[in-house]
Amino acid sequence: MSFLELARSRFSVLEYEHRPVESEKIDAIIEAAIAAPTACNNQPQRILVIDSDELRAKLNEVVPSKYYVPVAFLVCYDRESCWVRPMDGKPSGDIDASIATTHMMLEATELGLGSIWVMYWDPDKMKEAFCLDERLEPVALLIAGYRADTAKPRQGHLNRKSRAEIIL
Repeated sequence: MSFLELARSRFSVLEYEHRPVESEKIDAIIEAAIAAPTACNNQPQRILVIDSDELRAKLNEVVPSKYYVPVAFLVCYDRESCWVRPMDGKPSGDIDASIATTHMMLEATELGLGSIWVMYWDPDKMKEAFCLDERLEPVALLIAGYRADTAKPRQGHLNRKSRAEIIL
């Protein structure tokens, strides 16, 4: 499968089979995050793997949308490790973490898993629930697992803007 076929085949999955994701697949998803490019290769991304009942229970307290979670990855960045643009002081951490999450999402697809990048959660509650160090900033929550037979792309998923609308 080409990269574009892979990218076009993935969709946000809301329904998963109730079975665990193998540790080899979790490791491959983490390796994709490690391979992701970051500003000056500082690699500020830090990832919490949520794959136990105890951690899932904590996640369910923080995330208002209730998905069955085979495995989740809370992608953060370390404020002390990211590059900072000298002209305006913008840190690269949120961008670096987002690139890593995108790599993870596409690797999950390559491995035959579905995923959803959940953005609807309170960062302060997430920090508290998982006792994150104060220098860590949570950016993305990626849930992954085996798609249920009933999982389908949401309405409008295949809609794409034209090149003329995208290219400046």
